[in-house]
Amino acid sequence: MKHNQKIGKWGETVASTYLAERGYQILGKNIRTPYGEIDILARLEDLTVFVEVKARTSRRFGLPETALTPAKLKHMRAAAGHYAAEHEIDTWQCDALAVEGQPGLPPRIEHFENVTAD
Repeated sequence: MKHNQKIGKWGETVASTYLAERGYQILGKNIRTPYGEIDILARLEDLTVFVEVKARTSRRFGLPETALTPAKLKHMRAAAGHYAAEHEIDTWQCDALAVEGQPGLPPRIEHFENVTAD
């Protein structure tokens, strides 16, 4: 497994734990759609949440959230919309979690709710 894949997997694990501790039910991870992959599928009460995770171990390339470009958010919404339509999900939103740190140390987590590409 490549370095970026390891960091991505670590970030998704940290993000899943963070969400679960806040009452989200984790329904799935790494769900493939024709429009791209959904990192985490979660539910909070009646709301289905599609989560994009961006993880970085340093700020050398900027904060993790800088990778949430309008193009990335557009793909994310397309993937979520496709999944929601296929599974007849009416109430949903896209969130993003920025995870910064090193495996084994407490990470910095920023939760961006209901992100859009505009």
